[in-house]
Amino acid sequence: MRGTIRKLVARLDRAFPLPEPIFEFGARSVPGQEQRAIRPLFVGRDYVGCDLQPGPGVDRLLNLEQIELPDASVGTAIALDTLEHVERFWDVTPELQRVLRPGGIAILTSVMYFPIHEHPADYWRFTPDGFRTLARAFDAAVIGSAGLTDFPHTVVAIGIKAGGDPTAAPTLERALHQWSRRDGQGLKEWLTLLLPPALLAPAYRHFTRLAARRRGRSVG
Repeated sequence: MRGTIRKLVARLDRAFPLPEPIFEFGARSVPGQEQRAIRPLFVGRDYVGCDLQPGPGVDRLLNLEQIELPDASVGTAIALDTLEHVERFWDVTPELQRVLRPGGIAILTSVMYFPIHEHPADYWRFTPDGFRTLARAFDAAVIGSAGLTDFPHTVVAIGIKAGGDPTAAPTLERALHQWSRRDGQGLKEWLTLLLPPALLAPAYRHFTRLAARRRGRSVG
């Protein structure tokens, strides 16, 4: 997970405390990114980390394409930079709408301009209009992005199920806008925007290999 995305969740939760239980999909910690996990943001609250694969940060094995949870059982569903790794992404938002409680919230982020990164596979890229289409499954939605207006590095959708606080959508929309202006640009995001594609891919490969070497030295 990127640090900028963790800041997004923290800002949204400060603006409008996310209803429980909170289910994060794609919660398995990738080596080297443990400090960016969102679990510590929800200490003392009903949080469940979910993933297709077992590993650090995973409490339950669940598939976003067919979520084995009862209807109306989730307060908040979070999938951060995860949809690009879901083969049948079009099944995700109807499933999330089904499992959300009345007034429940879904927070989705994904990349538009970013190198291929397999965890375990990388299938898709999304535009704001693409997320807007996916978000039609929800009763209300807020769509945003970060980066250049016509070439964002990240897209965000916040879906809301009917039956809750009517101030949720405008409050979360303001928080999303503030994040985009103040917290949506980290070092990785700036490099993504500044480097041409011919340099971005090898630079990203070098960055990930360097990070792996550093982890190896720290373990040794």
